[in-house]
Amino acid sequence: QVQFVESGGGLVQAGGSLRLSCAASGNTFSINAMGWYRQAPGTQRELVATISSGGRTNYADSVKGRFTISRDNAKNTVHLQMTGLKPEDTAVYYCNAQPPWLDYWGQGTQVTVSS
Repeated sequence: QVQFVESGGGLVQAGGSLRLSCAASGNTFSINAMGWYRQAPGTQRELVATISSGGRTNYADSVKGRFTISRDNAKNTVHLQMTGLKPEDTAVYYCNAQPPWLDYWGQGTQVTVSS
């Protein structure tokens, strides 16, 4: 089993920044790539950013150039630095393995961007 705990969300004005954190615990040794996902009301959960165990990153086009994913393998943590936030970034943000372990979604952290 594995547990993902997200934190760092909040309410921010458009153009602002937030830094999300994810702590993974349990059988994390079998996880290679990690990802940040988000789900806005009435929409499907979408993949926002991924990072491999070696640090290779990929981003959705909608966040490229604004978001930066990073990880600390020794501490089993993953971060998402978000800058230039837009109202359309409003969502609950989750971390998980990539591809995701479907039975192990955490509670997520709410990000709300006001215009």
